[in-house]
Amino acid sequence: MTGMNENPLALLPELFLLGGAVAGLLLGSWLPRRRQGLVRWLATAAAGGGLVGTAFARQGETVFGGAYAVDTATTATRAIVLVSVLLALWLSADAVTGHRRETEFAVLVQLGGLGAVVMAGANDLLLLFAAFLLASVPFYALVGWAGDARATEAAMKYYLSGAFSGVAMITGFALLYGAGRATAYPALRDGLAPAPAALAAVGLVAVLAGLAFKAGAVPAQFWVPDVTDGTPAPVAAVVTTIPKVGALVGAYRLLDVAVPADVVAWPVLLAVLAAASMTLGNLAAFFQTSVQRLLAYSTISQVGYLLMAVAVAGRAPGALPGLLFYLAGYAVTNLGAFAVVAALPRARTLDDVRGLARRSPPLAGALVVCLLGLVGTPPTAVFLGKLTLFTAAVDGGMAWLAVVAIVNTVASVFYYLRWIAPAFRAEAGDGAEQPVAPRATVVAVLAAAVSVLLGIGGGAVLPLVTGGLAS
Repeated sequence: MTGMNENPLALLPELFLLGGAVAGLLLGSWLPRRRQGLVRWLATAAAGGGLVGTAFARQGETVFGGAYAVDTATTATRAIVLVSVLLALWLSADAVTGHRRETEFAVLVQLGGLGAVVMAGANDLLLLFAAFLLASVPFYALVGWAGDARATEAAMKYYLSGAFSGVAMITGFALLYGAGRATAYPALRDGLAPAPAALAAVGLVAVLAGLAFKAGAVPAQFWVPDVTDGTPAPVAAVVTTIPKVGALVGAYRLLDVAVPADVVAWPVLLAVLAAASMTLGNLAAFFQTSVQRLLAYSTISQVGYLLMAVAVAGRAPGALPGLLFYLAGYAVTNLGAFAVVAALPRARTLDDVRGLARRSPPLAGALVVCLLGLVGTPPTAVFLGKLTLFTAAVDGGMAWLAVVAIVNTVASVFYYLRWIAPAFRAEAGDGAEQPVAPRATVVAVLAAAVSVLLGIGGGAVLPLVTGGLAS
Protein backbone atom coordinates (compact mmCIF):
# COMPACT_ATOMS: atom_id res chain seq x y z
CA MET A 1 0.00 0.00 0.00
CA THR A 2 1.09 3.56 -0.66
CA GLY A 3 -0.44 5.84 1.90
CA MET A 4 0.52 9.12 0.21
CA ASN A 5 -0.10 8.16 -3.41
CA GLU A 6 -1.66 11.18 -5.13
CA ASN A 7 -1.78 9.78 -8.67
CA PRO A 8 -4.99 11.07 -10.31
CA LEU A 9 -5.03 8.03 -12.61
CA ALA A 10 -6.03 5.97 -9.57
CA LEU A 11 -9.37 7.77 -9.84
CA LEU A 12 -9.82 7.28 -13.57
CA PRO A 13 -13.39 5.84 -13.40
CA GLU A 14 -14.48 8.67 -11.11
CA LEU A 15 -12.88 11.21 -13.45
CA PHE A 16 -14.78 9.75 -16.39
CA LEU A 17 -18.07 10.25 -14.54
CA LEU A 18 -17.14 13.78 -13.52
CA GLY A 19 -15.85 14.68 -16.99
CA GLY A 20 -18.95 13.24 -18.67
CA ALA A 21 -21.22 15.27 -16.38
CA VAL A 22 -19.35 18.56 -16.86
CA ALA A 23 -18.91 18.12 -20.62
CA GLY A 24 -22.55 17.07 -20.97
CA LEU A 25 -23.78 20.13 -19.10
CA LEU A 26 -21.72 22.43 -21.31
CA LEU A 27 -22.74 20.63 -24.48
CA GLY A 28 -26.42 20.65 -23.55
CA SER A 29 -26.29 24.41 -22.97
CA TRP A 30 -25.58 24.94 -26.66
CA LEU A 31 -27.59 22.19 -28.31
CA PRO A 32 -31.18 22.70 -29.49
CA ARG A 33 -33.78 20.58 -27.71
CA ARG A 34 -34.13 18.07 -30.54
CA ARG A 35 -30.38 17.37 -30.45
CA GLN A 36 -29.86 16.95 -26.71
CA GLY A 37 -29.82 13.20 -27.10
CA LEU A 38 -26.12 13.67 -27.88
CA VAL A 39 -25.59 14.30 -24.17
CA ARG A 40 -26.92 10.83 -23.41
CA TRP A 41 -24.46 9.34 -25.91
CA LEU A 42 -21.66 11.33 -24.28
CA ALA A 43 -22.71 10.00 -20.86
CA THR A 44 -22.79 6.50 -22.31
CA ALA A 45 -19.24 6.93 -23.60
CA ALA A 46 -18.10 8.27 -20.22
CA ALA A 47 -19.61 5.31 -18.37
CA GLY A 48 -18.05 2.93 -20.89
CA GLY A 49 -14.67 4.59 -20.42
CA GLY A 50 -15.11 4.31 -16.67
CA LEU A 51 -15.75 0.57 -17.00
CA VAL A 52 -12.56 0.17 -19.02
CA GLY A 53 -10.66 2.15 -16.38
CA THR A 54 -12.19 -0.05 -13.68
CA ALA A 55 -11.03 -3.21 -15.43
CA PHE A 56 -7.41 -2.04 -15.42
CA ALA A 57 -7.36 -0.27 -12.05
CA ARG A 58 -4.80 -1.20 -9.41
CA GLN A 59 -6.19 -2.52 -6.14
CA GLY A 60 -5.13 -2.77 -2.53
CA GLU A 61 -3.95 0.80 -1.95
CA THR A 62 -5.10 4.05 -0.42
CA VAL A 63 -4.61 7.34 -2.23
CA PHE A 64 -4.62 11.04 -1.41
CA GLY A 65 -3.23 10.75 2.07
CA GLY A 66 -5.16 7.59 2.82
CA ALA A 67 -8.52 9.34 2.44
CA TYR A 68 -9.67 7.13 -0.44
CA ALA A 69 -9.29 3.37 -0.73
CA VAL A 70 -8.90 1.62 -4.08
CA ASP A 71 -9.57 -2.02 -3.33
CA THR A 72 -11.94 -4.84 -4.21
CA ALA A 73 -14.96 -3.11 -2.67
CA THR A 74 -14.32 0.16 -4.50
CA THR A 75 -13.65 -1.61 -7.81
CA ALA A 76 -16.84 -3.66 -7.54
CA THR A 77 -18.83 -0.56 -6.62
CA ARG A 78 -17.44 1.29 -9.61
CA ALA A 79 -18.53 -1.52 -11.94
CA ILE A 80 -22.00 -1.82 -10.37
CA VAL A 81 -22.66 1.93 -10.42
CA LEU A 82 -21.34 2.43 -13.96
CA VAL A 83 -23.48 -0.41 -15.33
CA SER A 84 -26.45 1.01 -13.40
CA VAL A 85 -25.83 4.44 -14.94
CA LEU A 86 -25.79 2.89 -18.41
CA LEU A 87 -29.04 1.03 -17.83
CA ALA A 88 -30.69 4.10 -16.29
CA LEU A 89 -29.69 6.33 -19.20
CA TRP A 90 -31.30 4.03 -21.73
CA LEU A 91 -34.38 2.82 -19.86
CA SER A 92 -35.23 6.53 -19.59
CA ALA A 93 -34.54 7.33 -23.25
CA ASP A 94 -38.18 7.01 -24.37
CA ALA A 95 -39.41 9.26 -21.57
CA VAL A 96 -36.77 12.00 -21.66
CA THR A 97 -36.16 12.38 -25.41
CA GLY A 98 -37.28 15.85 -26.44
CA HIS A 99 -37.90 16.96 -22.86
CA ARG A 100 -36.70 20.45 -22.06
CA ARG A 101 -34.58 19.00 -19.25
CA GLU A 102 -33.14 16.04 -21.15
CA THR A 103 -29.55 17.16 -20.59
CA GLU A 104 -30.09 17.64 -16.87
CA PHE A 105 -31.30 14.06 -16.49
CA ALA A 106 -28.07 12.57 -17.83
CA VAL A 107 -25.90 15.01 -15.89
CA LEU A 108 -27.64 14.44 -12.57
CA VAL A 109 -27.50 10.66 -12.92
CA GLN A 110 -23.74 10.82 -13.47
CA LEU A 111 -23.10 13.18 -10.57
CA GLY A 112 -25.21 11.10 -8.21
CA GLY A 113 -23.43 7.97 -9.40
CA LEU A 114 -20.09 9.62 -8.72
CA GLY A 115 -21.21 10.38 -5.17
CA ALA A 116 -22.21 6.74 -4.64
CA VAL A 117 -18.81 5.51 -5.81
CA VAL A 118 -16.93 7.93 -3.57
CA MET A 119 -19.09 6.92 -0.58
CA ALA A 120 -17.99 3.33 -1.08
CA GLY A 121 -14.30 4.20 -1.29
CA ALA A 122 -14.18 6.90 1.40
CA ASN A 123 -11.63 6.07 4.10
CA ASP A 124 -12.09 9.29 6.05
CA LEU A 125 -15.12 10.79 7.79
CA LEU A 126 -14.81 14.11 5.98
CA LEU A 127 -14.68 12.50 2.56
CA LEU A 128 -17.61 10.26 3.49
CA PHE A 129 -19.74 13.30 4.28
CA ALA A 130 -18.70 15.08 1.09
CA ALA A 131 -19.66 11.96 -0.86
CA PHE A 132 -22.97 11.79 1.04
CA LEU A 133 -23.79 15.31 -0.18
CA LEU A 134 -22.69 14.50 -3.73
CA ALA A 135 -24.93 11.43 -3.72
CA SER A 136 -27.83 13.49 -2.32
CA VAL A 137 -28.09 16.93 -3.94
CA PRO A 138 -28.16 15.73 -7.59
CA PHE A 139 -30.82 13.18 -6.71
CA TYR A 140 -32.94 15.81 -4.93
CA ALA A 141 -32.99 17.71 -8.21
CA LEU A 142 -33.56 14.53 -10.20
CA VAL A 143 -36.66 13.62 -8.20
CA GLY A 144 -38.17 17.00 -9.11
CA TRP A 145 -37.00 16.67 -12.72
CA ALA A 146 -40.47 16.20 -14.24
CA GLY A 147 -41.59 19.55 -12.84
CA ASP A 148 -45.21 18.55 -12.13
CA ALA A 149 -47.00 18.74 -8.79
CA ARG A 150 -46.36 15.10 -7.83
CA ALA A 151 -42.65 15.32 -8.59
CA THR A 152 -42.32 18.63 -6.74
CA GLU A 153 -43.96 17.16 -3.65
CA ALA A 154 -41.75 14.07 -3.85
CA ALA A 155 -38.62 16.22 -4.21
CA MET A 156 -39.57 18.28 -1.16
CA LYS A 157 -40.11 15.14 0.94
CA TYR A 158 -36.83 13.68 -0.26
CA TYR A 159 -34.95 16.90 0.43
CA LEU A 160 -36.37 17.40 3.93
CA SER A 161 -35.67 13.78 4.88
CA GLY A 162 -32.15 14.15 3.53
CA ALA A 163 -31.58 17.42 5.35
CA PHE A 164 -32.51 15.93 8.72
CA SER A 165 -30.41 12.83 8.02
CA GLY A 166 -27.47 14.97 6.93
CA VAL A 167 -27.62 17.00 10.14
CA ALA A 168 -27.70 13.78 12.18
CA MET A 169 -24.77 12.43 10.19
CA ILE A 170 -22.52 15.46 10.61
CA THR A 171 -23.39 15.53 14.32
CA GLY A 172 -22.35 11.90 14.54
CA PHE A 173 -19.07 12.71 12.82
CA ALA A 174 -18.39 15.44 15.37
CA LEU A 175 -19.04 13.04 18.23
CA LEU A 176 -16.86 10.31 16.72
CA TYR A 177 -14.09 12.84 16.16
CA GLY A 178 -14.43 14.02 19.74
CA ALA A 179 -14.16 10.44 20.97
CA GLY A 180 -11.43 9.18 18.64
CA ARG A 181 -9.52 12.42 17.87
CA ALA A 182 -9.19 11.50 14.19
CA THR A 183 -11.18 11.42 10.95
CA ALA A 184 -9.07 8.85 9.04
CA TYR A 185 -10.53 5.40 9.61
CA PRO A 186 -7.38 3.57 10.81
CA ALA A 187 -6.47 6.36 13.22
CA LEU A 188 -10.08 6.63 14.35
CA ARG A 189 -10.11 2.92 15.20
CA ASP A 190 -7.06 3.34 17.41
CA GLY A 191 -8.51 6.43 19.03
CA LEU A 192 -11.89 4.87 19.80
CA ALA A 193 -10.39 1.89 21.65
CA PRO A 194 -9.80 3.84 24.92
CA ALA A 195 -12.64 6.35 24.31
CA PRO A 196 -15.90 6.53 26.31
CA ALA A 197 -18.18 3.87 24.80
CA ALA A 198 -21.34 5.93 25.28
CA LEU A 199 -19.98 8.89 23.28
CA ALA A 200 -18.80 6.62 20.46
CA ALA A 201 -22.13 4.77 20.43
CA VAL A 202 -24.21 7.95 20.13
CA GLY A 203 -21.96 9.23 17.34
CA LEU A 204 -22.12 5.97 15.43
CA VAL A 205 -25.91 5.77 15.68
CA ALA A 206 -26.19 9.30 14.27
CA VAL A 207 -23.87 8.44 11.37
CA LEU A 208 -25.80 5.25 10.64
CA ALA A 209 -29.01 7.31 10.50
CA GLY A 210 -27.59 9.21 7.54
CA LEU A 211 -26.40 6.06 5.79
CA ALA A 212 -29.77 4.41 6.45
CA PHE A 213 -31.44 7.32 4.68
CA LYS A 214 -29.30 6.82 1.59
CA ALA A 215 -29.93 3.08 1.65
CA GLY A 216 -33.66 3.41 2.35
CA ALA A 217 -33.43 1.23 5.46
CA VAL A 218 -35.35 1.35 8.73
CA PRO A 219 -35.63 3.75 10.55
CA ALA A 220 -35.03 6.26 7.72
CA GLN A 221 -37.22 4.58 5.09
CA PHE A 222 -40.25 6.89 5.25
CA TRP A 223 -39.34 8.79 2.10
CA VAL A 224 -39.06 5.71 -0.11
CA PRO A 225 -42.71 4.93 -1.04
CA ASP A 226 -43.82 8.54 -1.55
CA VAL A 227 -40.75 9.53 -3.55
CA THR A 228 -40.80 6.36 -5.67
CA ASP A 229 -44.51 6.71 -6.44
CA GLY A 230 -44.36 10.47 -7.03
CA THR A 231 -41.68 10.45 -9.72
CA PRO A 232 -41.50 9.01 -13.25
CA ALA A 233 -40.35 5.38 -13.37
CA PRO A 234 -36.86 6.20 -14.77
CA VAL A 235 -36.19 8.57 -11.86
CA ALA A 236 -37.54 6.09 -9.32
CA ALA A 237 -35.27 3.43 -10.80
CA VAL A 238 -32.21 5.60 -10.19
CA VAL A 239 -32.95 6.76 -6.63
CA THR A 240 -33.89 3.25 -5.43
CA THR A 241 -30.75 1.65 -6.85
CA ILE A 242 -27.61 3.74 -7.20
CA PRO A 243 -27.49 5.47 -3.76
CA LYS A 244 -28.01 2.14 -1.98
CA VAL A 245 -24.86 0.69 -3.50
CA GLY A 246 -22.60 3.43 -2.18
CA ALA A 247 -24.33 3.69 1.20
CA LEU A 248 -24.13 -0.02 2.00
CA VAL A 249 -20.51 -0.46 0.93
CA GLY A 250 -19.64 2.77 2.75
CA ALA A 251 -21.32 1.52 5.91
CA TYR A 252 -19.49 -1.79 5.67
CA ARG A 253 -16.12 -0.05 5.33
CA LEU A 254 -16.81 2.39 8.17
CA LEU A 255 -17.82 -0.34 10.60
CA ASP A 256 -15.19 -2.89 9.63
CA VAL A 257 -12.22 -0.51 9.46
CA ALA A 258 -13.01 2.37 11.84
CA VAL A 259 -15.30 1.21 14.65
CA PRO A 260 -14.22 -1.70 16.87
CA ALA A 261 -17.14 -3.97 17.74
CA ASP A 262 -15.83 -4.32 21.28
CA VAL A 263 -16.23 -0.55 21.79
CA VAL A 264 -19.71 -0.22 20.27
CA ALA A 265 -21.94 -3.30 19.88
CA TRP A 266 -22.93 -2.39 16.35
CA PRO A 267 -23.40 -5.97 15.04
CA VAL A 268 -26.55 -6.38 17.15
CA LEU A 269 -27.84 -2.96 16.10
CA LEU A 270 -27.30 -3.72 12.40
CA ALA A 271 -28.93 -7.13 12.74
CA VAL A 272 -32.04 -5.57 14.29
CA LEU A 273 -32.20 -2.96 11.51
CA ALA A 274 -31.80 -5.71 8.90
CA ALA A 275 -34.64 -7.77 10.36
CA ALA A 276 -36.88 -4.72 10.72
CA SER A 277 -36.22 -3.52 7.16
CA MET A 278 -36.90 -6.83 5.45
CA THR A 279 -40.02 -7.48 7.55
CA LEU A 280 -41.52 -4.00 7.28
CA GLY A 281 -40.84 -3.84 3.55
CA ASN A 282 -42.52 -7.18 2.92
CA LEU A 283 -45.55 -6.52 5.13
CA ALA A 284 -46.16 -3.11 3.55
CA ALA A 285 -45.86 -4.53 0.01
CA PHE A 286 -48.42 -7.31 0.50
CA PHE A 287 -51.54 -5.45 -0.60
CA GLN A 288 -50.13 -2.60 -2.68
CA THR A 289 -51.88 -2.00 -6.01
CA SER A 290 -49.52 0.68 -7.36
CA VAL A 291 -46.62 -0.92 -9.19
CA GLN A 292 -44.15 1.76 -8.13
CA ARG A 293 -45.19 1.68 -4.47
CA LEU A 294 -44.88 -2.10 -4.53
CA LEU A 295 -41.34 -1.79 -5.89
CA ALA A 296 -40.62 0.91 -3.30
CA TYR A 297 -41.44 -1.41 -0.42
CA SER A 298 -39.61 -4.19 -2.22
CA THR A 299 -36.45 -2.08 -2.18
CA ILE A 300 -36.80 -1.59 1.59
CA SER A 301 -36.99 -5.34 2.11
CA GLN A 302 -34.00 -5.90 -0.19
CA VAL A 303 -31.93 -3.49 1.91
CA GLY A 304 -32.78 -5.63 4.92
CA TYR A 305 -31.18 -8.65 3.28
CA LEU A 306 -28.14 -6.61 2.27
CA LEU A 307 -27.69 -5.29 5.82
CA MET A 308 -27.09 -8.88 6.92
CA ALA A 309 -23.62 -8.60 5.40
CA VAL A 310 -22.95 -5.35 7.24
CA ALA A 311 -24.06 -6.91 10.53
CA VAL A 312 -21.39 -9.62 10.25
CA ALA A 313 -18.69 -7.39 8.74
CA GLY A 314 -15.27 -8.71 9.72
CA ARG A 315 -16.76 -11.79 11.38
CA ALA A 316 -17.58 -13.94 8.33
CA PRO A 317 -15.30 -14.38 5.30
CA GLY A 318 -18.25 -14.41 2.93
CA ALA A 319 -19.77 -11.14 4.14
CA LEU A 320 -18.03 -8.70 1.79
CA PRO A 321 -18.12 -10.92 -1.35
CA GLY A 322 -21.76 -11.69 -0.62
CA LEU A 323 -22.60 -8.01 -0.20
CA LEU A 324 -20.88 -6.99 -3.44
CA PHE A 325 -22.34 -9.85 -5.48
CA TYR A 326 -25.84 -9.29 -4.07
CA LEU A 327 -25.58 -5.58 -4.87
CA ALA A 328 -24.64 -6.38 -8.46
CA GLY A 329 -27.57 -8.77 -8.83
CA TYR A 330 -29.98 -6.43 -7.08
CA ALA A 331 -28.96 -3.44 -9.19
CA VAL A 332 -29.57 -5.05 -12.58
CA THR A 333 -32.72 -6.86 -11.41
CA ASN A 334 -34.30 -3.81 -9.78
CA LEU A 335 -33.47 -1.64 -12.79
CA GLY A 336 -34.97 -4.32 -15.02
CA ALA A 337 -38.22 -4.26 -13.03
CA PHE A 338 -38.39 -0.48 -13.28
CA ALA A 339 -37.59 -0.71 -17.00
CA VAL A 340 -40.78 -2.76 -17.39
CA VAL A 341 -42.69 0.03 -15.64
CA ALA A 342 -41.00 2.63 -17.87
CA ALA A 343 -41.92 0.60 -20.95
CA LEU A 344 -45.61 0.82 -19.96
CA PRO A 345 -46.06 4.52 -19.15
CA ARG A 346 -49.82 4.15 -18.62
CA ALA A 347 -49.58 1.12 -16.33
CA ARG A 348 -49.81 2.58 -12.83
CA THR A 349 -51.53 -0.34 -11.11
CA LEU A 350 -51.15 -4.12 -11.12
CA ASP A 351 -54.31 -4.58 -13.19
CA ASP A 352 -52.94 -2.25 -15.88
CA VAL A 353 -50.49 -4.96 -16.99
CA ARG A 354 -53.35 -7.34 -17.76
CA GLY A 355 -52.72 -9.18 -21.03
CA LEU A 356 -49.08 -8.08 -21.26
CA ALA A 357 -47.93 -11.57 -22.24
CA ARG A 358 -50.11 -11.38 -25.35
CA ARG A 359 -49.17 -7.84 -26.31
CA SER A 360 -45.42 -8.03 -25.62
CA PRO A 361 -44.07 -11.50 -24.76
CA PRO A 362 -40.45 -10.27 -24.32
CA LEU A 363 -41.55 -7.61 -21.84
CA ALA A 364 -43.70 -10.10 -19.93
CA GLY A 365 -40.77 -12.50 -19.81
CA ALA A 366 -38.51 -9.76 -18.45
CA LEU A 367 -41.11 -8.95 -15.81
CA VAL A 368 -41.27 -12.57 -14.66
CA VAL A 369 -37.48 -12.95 -14.53
CA CYS A 370 -36.92 -9.67 -12.65
CA LEU A 371 -39.68 -10.18 -10.09
CA LEU A 372 -38.79 -13.80 -9.41
CA GLY A 373 -35.17 -12.65 -9.36
CA LEU A 374 -35.99 -10.19 -6.56
CA VAL A 375 -37.52 -13.10 -4.65
CA GLY A 376 -34.26 -14.98 -5.07
CA THR A 377 -35.32 -17.71 -7.47
CA PRO A 378 -32.55 -19.75 -9.13
CA PRO A 379 -30.72 -19.28 -11.40
CA THR A 380 -30.83 -15.50 -10.97
CA ALA A 381 -28.04 -13.49 -9.36
CA VAL A 382 -30.08 -12.52 -6.30
CA PHE A 383 -30.53 -16.22 -5.47
CA LEU A 384 -26.79 -16.76 -5.25
CA GLY A 385 -26.37 -13.46 -3.42
CA LYS A 386 -28.94 -14.44 -0.80
CA LEU A 387 -27.42 -17.88 -0.41
CA THR A 388 -24.00 -16.33 0.19
CA LEU A 389 -25.37 -13.85 2.73
CA PHE A 390 -27.40 -16.50 4.58
CA THR A 391 -24.21 -18.54 4.89
CA ALA A 392 -22.26 -15.50 6.07
CA ALA A 393 -24.91 -14.74 8.70
CA VAL A 394 -24.64 -18.26 10.08
CA ASP A 395 -20.83 -18.13 10.03
CA GLY A 396 -20.97 -14.78 11.82
CA GLY A 397 -22.99 -16.20 14.68
CA MET A 398 -26.37 -14.81 13.59
CA ALA A 399 -28.27 -17.90 12.51
CA TRP A 400 -31.48 -16.34 13.85
CA LEU A 401 -31.13 -13.50 11.33
CA ALA A 402 -30.76 -16.02 8.49
CA VAL A 403 -33.98 -17.69 9.64
CA VAL A 404 -35.82 -14.34 9.64
CA ALA A 405 -34.50 -13.66 6.14
CA ILE A 406 -35.63 -17.06 4.84
CA VAL A 407 -39.14 -16.55 6.25
CA ASN A 408 -39.32 -13.10 4.65
CA THR A 409 -38.08 -14.47 1.34
CA VAL A 410 -40.86 -17.06 1.26
CA ALA A 411 -43.44 -14.45 2.25
CA SER A 412 -42.34 -12.07 -0.51
CA VAL A 413 -43.41 -14.55 -3.20
CA PHE A 414 -47.03 -13.53 -2.55
CA TYR A 415 -46.86 -9.90 -3.62
CA TYR A 416 -44.54 -10.50 -6.56
CA LEU A 417 -46.97 -13.13 -7.92
CA ARG A 418 -49.81 -10.62 -7.52
CA TRP A 419 -48.05 -8.55 -10.19
CA ILE A 420 -47.10 -11.44 -12.46
CA ALA A 421 -50.54 -13.07 -12.57
CA PRO A 422 -52.44 -10.25 -14.39
CA ALA A 423 -49.80 -10.17 -17.13
CA PHE A 424 -50.87 -13.65 -18.19
CA ARG A 425 -54.60 -13.09 -17.73
CA ALA A 426 -56.30 -11.85 -20.91
CA GLU A 427 -59.80 -10.39 -20.77
CA ALA A 428 -61.90 -8.19 -22.98
CA GLY A 429 -60.53 -4.66 -23.06
CA ASP A 430 -57.27 -5.73 -21.45
CA GLY A 431 -55.46 -2.57 -22.44
CA ALA A 432 -54.22 -3.57 -25.90
CA GLU A 433 -54.18 0.11 -26.82
CA GLN A 434 -51.46 0.87 -24.26
CA PRO A 435 -48.20 1.93 -25.91
CA VAL A 436 -45.01 -0.01 -25.22
CA ALA A 437 -41.79 2.03 -25.11
CA PRO A 438 -39.24 0.23 -27.32
CA ARG A 439 -35.94 1.26 -25.73
CA ALA A 440 -37.14 0.61 -22.19
CA THR A 441 -38.30 -2.81 -23.37
CA VAL A 442 -34.83 -3.59 -24.70
CA VAL A 443 -33.27 -2.53 -21.38
CA ALA A 444 -35.75 -4.66 -19.42
CA VAL A 445 -34.94 -7.75 -21.48
CA LEU A 446 -31.20 -7.03 -21.28
CA ALA A 447 -31.30 -6.55 -17.50
CA ALA A 448 -33.25 -9.79 -17.06
CA ALA A 449 -30.71 -11.64 -19.20
CA VAL A 450 -27.79 -10.19 -17.23
CA SER A 451 -29.45 -11.22 -13.97
CA VAL A 452 -29.69 -14.81 -15.17
CA LEU A 453 -26.20 -14.88 -16.66
CA LEU A 454 -24.73 -13.40 -13.50
CA GLY A 455 -26.45 -16.07 -11.47
CA ILE A 456 -25.27 -18.88 -13.73
CA GLY A 457 -21.72 -17.50 -13.83
CA GLY A 458 -21.60 -16.67 -10.14
CA GLY A 459 -18.92 -19.27 -9.52
CA ALA A 460 -16.58 -17.30 -11.76
CA VAL A 461 -17.67 -13.85 -10.56
CA LEU A 462 -17.57 -14.39 -6.77
CA PRO A 463 -13.77 -14.90 -6.67
CA LEU A 464 -13.38 -11.53 -8.40
CA VAL A 465 -15.06 -9.75 -5.48
CA THR A 466 -13.19 -11.65 -2.79
CA GLY A 467 -10.57 -9.56 -1.08
CA GLY A 468 -9.90 -7.44 1.97
CA LEU A 469 -10.37 -3.74 2.52
CA ALA A 470 -7.41 -1.39 2.10
CA SER A 471 -6.77 0.79 5.13
